[in-house]
Amino acid sequence: MDPQTTQDEVIRFLLDPALHAGAAVERIDTHASVIVLSGPRALKLKRAAKYDYLDYSTPDLRRQLCERELRINARLAPGLYKRVIPIVRTAAGALTLGGNGTPVEWVLEMARFDQEALLDRMATSGRLGIALMAPLAEEVAAFHGGCAVRSESGGEAGIARVIEGNAAAFRESGSGCFDPDACDRVIAAARAELRSRATLLERRRLDGLVRECHGDLHLGNIVLLEGRPTLFDAVEFNEDIANVDVMYDLAFLLMDLWHRRLPAHANVVLNAYLGQTSDFEGLAALPLFLSCRAAIRAKTTATAALLQATPDGTHEMQARAREYLDLAGRVLRRPAARIVAIGGLSGSGKSTVARALAPSVGVIPGAVVIRSDEIRKRLCGASPLTKLSPAAYTPEMSAYVYDAVVATARDVVASGHSAIVDAVCARPVDRRAIEGAAMLSGVPFTGVWLDAPERVLVERIERRGPDASDADAGIVRMQCAQWADDVRWTRIDAAAAPDTVQARVRAALESQAALDVAA
Repeated sequence: MDPQTTQDEVIRFLLDPALHAGAAVERIDTHASVIVLSGPRALKLKRAAKYDYLDYSTPDLRRQLCERELRINARLAPGLYKRVIPIVRTAAGALTLGGNGTPVEWVLEMARFDQEALLDRMATSGRLGIALMAPLAEEVAAFHGGCAVRSESGGEAGIARVIEGNAAAFRESGSGCFDPDACDRVIAAARAELRSRATLLERRRLDGLVRECHGDLHLGNIVLLEGRPTLFDAVEFNEDIANVDVMYDLAFLLMDLWHRRLPAHANVVLNAYLGQTSDFEGLAALPLFLSCRAAIRAKTTATAALLQATPDGTHEMQARAREYLDLAGRVLRRPAARIVAIGGLSGSGKSTVARALAPSVGVIPGAVVIRSDEIRKRLCGASPLTKLSPAAYTPEMSAYVYDAVVATARDVVASGHSAIVDAVCARPVDRRAIEGAAMLSGVPFTGVWLDAPERVLVERIERRGPDASDADAGIVRMQCAQWADDVRWTRIDAAAAPDTVQARVRAALESQAALDVAA
């Protein structure tokens, strides 16, 4: 019996309600797998297929890769991945799941979950709350921190293979979908970016930042389980795809969020990831990584368009492929990096403004927000929500915190990204230090000061929920009593509604940017 016939028979066996005690059976088909859902269980069968990037063509390969998938994904979701089960043929010629007989196929047993809990479906239906993004980034950072180092992979050569693979795919299958000149521009820009980042990519490879990562980290491979974003379905079938720079792994998620028109979500993920890893060096390679991810999506979506059953389906997929190609080009356009400082007494709304502003400042997916409260906690070895003792707020410690803020801002703009500093900046010396960071880095600077009456500041602090800031009403009153009104930054009335304040800050930035261009 040939392999395809055997698989057809196996699929019929897996879909038989008798195998599932009469329970209803659902089937999910992908290009590489058939997934059978029944009751609390999912059974995943690898298709007898072979592509240029995947080989499931023999039963033994499928067994090996089932076992590898179990091992790899148990790192991420041990509650989802159960075991590999042989499908055997008995002496009587029947198929059974496990038991005695000759193995003819293997399936991966998983715990079933609600498909509506997949983050891509949540995004499509408007249910993907931004509050999930920081926990998601923390999950990814923790996962990357535990991944095995694979310094023999990745680096300059790894990204070069990706770019040339995209170029070949655009030549071979892009006709009828893409403008050839647009494809050529994207590939030429990616090659130029690779040349400028080659040394960085090699240094990161040698420093152990190429690891056995997820490889396919988009929203469709993340599920909300018991309120926690859970990664699953990491790549087991191709080491070149899985063994990559950790920032390249993250780039797929960032690109997916941005393409879905969720820029604030993408920016929160980036900032929360950096808060866990401090991988500011990797920012310099991020535009290239985002471009490669978007170009891969462009070529695979164009291929999928050819398989649609209706002309409308084909046209829809082709339009989506062109969106990805456009994004692959846009992420490589680098607006000038800048440092923006949002200052003001506690309760003035600095963090709200900084978060709202960040997605629209600098390169995709926006500016890095440097919050002094979070840096203080990190320097003290405390979690963001741990209340610190007065010893953490001495003038000496505060000077140390602002030195770290300035150093981080310089690291960020050195990578080509913009930085937004979120700090009180009440002392002239602190404001001068941040201004000096921009001057020494050779980037434009905009300082914004948020003004609000003491009554408003106190009310906001008293309403505020858990936060990295330890300021309370007493601290606010002390700040107001000690405040010397000598700020020369752009002053904004922060007592207004948040949308109004944010609009005024954006207008101030745009005005400053216009002056910078004119100069």
